[in-house]
This record gives sequence, structure tokens and C-alpha cells, in this order.
Amino acid sequence: MEPSVEGQEWLIAAEAARYLRVERRTLLLWVRQGKVKGYPLSGTKRHVWRFRRADLDQALLAKSADSVIIAPPTVLPKERRKF
Repeated sequence: MEPSVEGQEWLIAAEAARYLRVERRTLLLWVRQGKVKGYPLSGTKRHVWRFRRADLDQALLAKSADSVIIAPPTVLPKERRKF
């Protein structure tokens, strides 16, 4: 784990993925989709990401709140078209 700066704990992508119990690729996909906040470091050819543990916790809470809402299906079974 990275040392905390100003009381914030920073994680590299592998540590953040382990914390969320997902693959590193999934975490980076979520960053591109805006589901998780990541901070890219500049000055490198490749994207190097850092994550704050507080942001990851917030993403987990938002995810658990979304899973409680059950949306009705957009297409009812008898309206489905057969190909």
C-alpha cells in the first residue's frame, strides 16, 4: 500500500482491484466507464493509475444501493420477437 498523504490512503491498480475483489482489467474498465474514480499520473507513455480508498468505498456503497433497485424488464415475454 502506498503511504497516506494528508490522511488519504492511495492504492495502485493491483491493490485497488484486490480491495474490490475484481480483476485489474475490470477495475480499469470501470474507470473508463466512470463507475470508479481513478487518478492518472502524467509524464508516462502508459497510463499509470492511483486510487483513493475512500473513492473505492464510495463506489462500493453506490453499487450496493443500485443493486437494491429492481427494474421491470423492458420487453415483456409475449412482446418478444422470434427470429
